[in-house]
Amino acid sequence: MTATATLATIGRGTPSPPARHRRTDLRVALVFIAPALIGLIAFSIIPTFRGLYLSFTEYSVLGDPEWVGTANFEAIARDPLFWNALVVTSEYVVINIVVQTTVATGLALLMHRVTRSTLVRGLLLLPYLMANVIAAMLWFWMLDYNIGIVNQLIEWAGLPRVAFFGSQEWAIPTQALINTWRHVGYTALLIFAGLQSIPATVYEAARLDGAGAWSTFWRITMPLLRPVLALVLVTTVTGSFQVFDTVNVTTGGGPVNATRVLQVYIFQRAFTQQEFGYGSALAVVLFVILAIVAFFQMKFLRGNESDLA
Repeated sequence: MTATATLATIGRGTPSPPARHRRTDLRVALVFIAPALIGLIAFSIIPTFRGLYLSFTEYSVLGDPEWVGTANFEAIARDPLFWNALVVTSEYVVINIVVQTTVATGLALLMHRVTRSTLVRGLLLLPYLMANVIAAMLWFWMLDYNIGIVNQLIEWAGLPRVAFFGSQEWAIPTQALINTWRHVGYTALLIFAGLQSIPATVYEAARLDGAGAWSTFWRITMPLLRPVLALVLVTTVTGSFQVFDTVNVTTGGGPVNATRVLQVYIFQRAFTQQEFGYGSALAVVLFVILAIVAFFQMKFLRGNESDLA
């Protein structure tokens, strides 16, 4: 082959696959995607739009939906139980997020600087692998006022027993700390992964400049962890606002309304009182709250940016 022919062949480049092959690849891809797509449509998209429609109706299983416009949302604005549930849920979220993020960051730093053992990571993840209901019942028995081992230890120390689930002051903090115990290991592993992505040369340069451990943590580690922390905070805040099973199997919203979080209140109005329209409206309000919270978190934390760039 002459040099001219070779150059001409190179100039033409690699031929693109025929259109028939591209159509075949598309059909194969659709076959693999189909099960997940069907599940998404059947169990997520359709129920979401139906719930949105029902939020504008008065509906129970005994009759057909009756269109009432925005009456449900107007009733929510005047509903003291809704506002109480929002306050209770917010208290739960604040306690859970502050404690969980702080402890998880500390554990991640210890793993990063002291040990990177796979065994340690597995032990931290064990509570997360436990079902929410099982974890809730385990702590419900351990914190029982009469027979719980925790109260027996408290009494052995000479202190009065504590009604962790039976008092309005302790009920929500107890629920939040149970959730923290279950999820802190998983959150720590996410933050640990973020720490591993920070180049060691950055810390070496800081040491050469005479930066101490505290200054390095606040001026280097935390800014470079911002994208990971933004992801962690968005997911944990969203999950905390949707807490249900832990509360439902322990206190059921009591004592009085001390632990009646939004998801429990939605369940009670929709499935206990058969007010599916009102329950759907409450769910829509919760969705809007979560969307607003996530938007402001990503905006102020600049989760889509990295200082490493």
